[in-house]
Amino acid sequence: MPFGVRCLSLSGARMASHRVSRTNVKRHHRVWPWVLSIVGLFVAVLVLFGIAGFNVYRQSKEVQAHESRALSMISDFSTKIDDANVQKVKDQLPQIQQETSQASAIANGAWWNIANKIPYFGSNVSTVQGMTNVIDDLMHQSVPQFMDVVTNLQHANLSSTDDGINLRPIIDCQQGMQKANESLQHQVGAYNALPQPNIDIVRSAYAQGSDKLNALATRVDALSSTFRMLPGFLGNGQTRTYAVMSMTTSEMRSSGGLIGSVGELTADNGSVHVGEFKANKDYLPYGIGDHSADMARVFSDEGPLHMSFDIRDTAVFPDTERAALAMQSIWNRTPWGQQKPLSGVIMVDPVFVQEMVAINGPVTLADGTTLNGDNTAEYFLNTVYKQYEASQTDAVFGETTGNVIAGMFKSLNLGKLVKIGETMGTMARERHFTMFSFDANLEKEIQAAGFTGETPNDPQNPSVGIYLTEQNPSKMGWYIKRTATIEKTRCDASGATYHVEYTLNNTMKVSDVANLPPYITGVDAPNRGKGIEKILFYPPAGGRINNISQLNGAVNAVQKTTMNGKELYKTVVEILPEQSVTYSFDVTVSPQAQSALTIDQTPLGWKDTGITVKEPKCSAKAN
Repeated sequence: MPFGVRCLSLSGARMASHRVSRTNVKRHHRVWPWVLSIVGLFVAVLVLFGIAGFNVYRQSKEVQAHESRALSMISDFSTKIDDANVQKVKDQLPQIQQETSQASAIANGAWWNIANKIPYFGSNVSTVQGMTNVIDDLMHQSVPQFMDVVTNLQHANLSSTDDGINLRPIIDCQQGMQKANESLQHQVGAYNALPQPNIDIVRSAYAQGSDKLNALATRVDALSSTFRMLPGFLGNGQTRTYAVMSMTTSEMRSSGGLIGSVGELTADNGSVHVGEFKANKDYLPYGIGDHSADMARVFSDEGPLHMSFDIRDTAVFPDTERAALAMQSIWNRTPWGQQKPLSGVIMVDPVFVQEMVAINGPVTLADGTTLNGDNTAEYFLNTVYKQYEASQTDAVFGETTGNVIAGMFKSLNLGKLVKIGETMGTMARERHFTMFSFDANLEKEIQAAGFTGETPNDPQNPSVGIYLTEQNPSKMGWYIKRTATIEKTRCDASGATYHVEYTLNNTMKVSDVANLPPYITGVDAPNRGKGIEKILFYPPAGGRINNISQLNGAVNAVQKTTMNGKELYKTVVEILPEQSVTYSFDVTVSPQAQSALTIDQTPLGWKDTGITVKEPKCSAKAN
């Protein structure tokens, strides 16, 4: 290349390079201020969030103090509704409302509204804001409405002249009670819908509030339902006759226990009369209860103990309705039943009787034994079989049951009425007390109150049904302690999954088998001291049971079957003294489920469910 051309080319290259450099510089000058602005804005947001977080942290102490003072003032009322606590809350309600209003105002202030935009931290702020709003609404809406109802009942004459119940005040308060309950249920539903917290201190506060509010909602809902069904049940407008079926859960049957005696309760416009209890032997000549072919196959044909379906075995059916229909068919054949159509049945066990004794006061038996709210259940489920001949035990329990039920509605005041309503709800949930009415309209109200025992049929409130029937003629049920654990393991749109373990522990000592009466340990010598249980496992409505197996103990295979149109699993287990067996299975609930899984089971011999709910393994975000 000629020198001149080469120089020209080099010169041009330098000029081009210079132009590119100047262009890059210009570009840098154009971009750099924007970057600084973005960084500055980001820093400013961080500073603002930091200031907001600091102020929220500082003000959270004030929120906590206001809420604590409000809840402490109403805590006694939430656990015990009587004249003293009603007056106390009425006097303090303006101050309670002021405390919750201040807590809500602080939590919904400017700094909190900024802080709820902070990633991760903001959802916790939103939850606290929601918590304060719900509690403030409760104190300004539901609580005053509820207070109006209980104040009216407080001033009403609840007792009638014949030691019955004056139904008019209860009828008059039904609308107000229902309105207060609907308000409460709505607010608790709003609380449950709040974002799940991910900060420990907020999660703990939310969980505590959830436990208290949901317990209160369950309690008031049950009370409202009880008030709604009570007038119809007690003969408002017509006389009603009920068979009171006295069960001993020491000899377990699916929905309770062997029927030892049956009494007759007559209710007429609030007046309650309980007639003499007849022993089961008085009913034996009148045949067996109606039952389906499926029931005959599962409970009789397949053994090992073949249910007779006479009066003693009418509680073998898991559904109260089936037990009531069987009872009605026997009742209609008796001389006394032919003259008096049955309105329904009431099924009670010694734990229910014990709770009524706790309300009514101690009972002294003919032999001088004093029963109270602590020892009644054990006395009738175990002690009585050591002290009396087998032929006498049912009569003792029947007489006591009759006296206790007759005393439920005597000398009523607000506190006693509320206790009875709440106790009926608790006892029904644990299957110590169930009812069924042959009047379809009244039965709807009884079902709504949760008083009719049913196998799982509600996909929105899922439960597993576990029902036991003793196959060793004995009173071993007292010694078979049952416990369960429920652990949530998966949460997604197809339905949550839980892992359940159900344990039966034979607590009888090996050394006691020879010393206790055969009526307790078993009339068949080879099986004395054994718990031999036929167990039915029902999946939740719209759900399923998977991977069911036993972890230990001598058991038969778990088999799938059907009964009256429902799919279930069945097995038989033998549990020797001082041994236990555990069943393990997974449960998938319906996608419609709105509450956590629970267990509906044959009642225990004490006031409890034996159920422990473990911390879930699945992420709350998956819900």
